Amino acid sequence: MIYEVAGDILLTKAQAIAHGVAPNDDFTSVLALSLREHWPAMYKEFRHYCHTMHPKVGEVWIWAEPEGRRIVNLFTQEAAYGHGAKPGRARVEYVNHTLRALHKAVESEKFTSLALPRLASGVGGLNWESVFPLVTKHLGELTIPIFVYTTFHKGMKADEKI
Repeated sequence: MIYEVAGDILLTKAQAIAHGVAPNDDFTSVLALSLREHWPAMYKEFRHYCHTMHPKVGEVWIWAEPEGRRIVNLFTQEAAYGHGAKPGRARVEYVNHTLRALHKAVESEKFTSLALPRLASGVGGLNWESVFPLVTKHLGELTIPIFVYTTFHKGMKADEKI
């Protein structure tokens, strides 16, 4: 079930947080920066993964913290090549492939709940009205609670029905 909520996604009770990135992303803006600051080990392992595995758009990479929280990095944007390079914009077809991969990951990893922001509509540059139907299409039939953080309020817990 998909629930639209307002609050700070870092305060979610969900088992997994998914967010859009680019391969080789530096995590320097918005949610990615917050995740990098909150879980520096995740960012370090992400960089290593990108340098060794060369992920492509449409794929996912999952990191697990020792307490069990998962961060699902959704490759929704073209890679940032070269030191200091900016990632490319997200594209609807990339988001479509990535959400399909996320659906499979939720099932194979047996996530009990998932939180995600307005995917690819910030730094990614897509219109949320184009992305939300894809979220509904690919994740709407999952039997776990899915919290879509449509409005950010720093430091405020969302009303999650877990």
